[in-house]
Amino acid sequence: MKTRLYWVNEIFYSLQGEGARAGSANVFIRFSGCNLQCRRATEGFDCDTEFTSGTSMHQDEIVHAAQALNDRSGLILTGGEPALQVTSDLVRALRGAGFAPICIETNGTHDVSAMDLDWVSCSPKTAEHTLEVKEAAELRYVRRAGMAIPRPSIKAKFLYISPAYSPDGVTREDLAWCIALVRDNPLWRLSEQQHKRWGVR
Repeated sequence: MKTRLYWVNEIFYSLQGEGARAGSANVFIRFSGCNLQCRRATEGFDCDTEFTSGTSMHQDEIVHAAQALNDRSGLILTGGEPALQVTSDLVRALRGAGFAPICIETNGTHDVSAMDLDWVSCSPKTAEHTLEVKEAAELRYVRRAGMAIPRPSIKAKFLYISPAYSPDGVTREDLAWCIALVRDNPLWRLSEQQHKRWGVR
């Protein structure tokens, strides 16, 4: 009997470029679709990820595709917004295939507490009162020059500020602003999209 269908943009093997797990090897499963449309006029930056296209895949097809890349690494569920599709059944199947830790990158607008994940990385893009995630391993907020330090409603061990990335890269102004935010607020750390500087996906 076939399992439910998921809409998957891509599955690939690379290094995590952001946050506390930066530099670690992982299989990435990028799910298509998102409930937000990040634009400079409202969020201060444009979304730089292509997640609109995709392929319909059953659970076992996803697991086999991930295993074929590396079944002894970590695994990151990303998007788009993976919480729109990911189920606890899929997480259990991936864990049973040997992946650990299993992580999710989410915008926080959907509760992921029942999914039995090992690591939740939340990058909020909407007002704090709209967020359904209550606890995370790390929070990553994107900032451009002039944007204030966040006041998170989510409890997290690691707090990160990331300069906004554009097709031309990070501007000196945005980077300098984020460095100053971290300097003036030492509970926070700076995180960049290092994978783009490394030349990996």
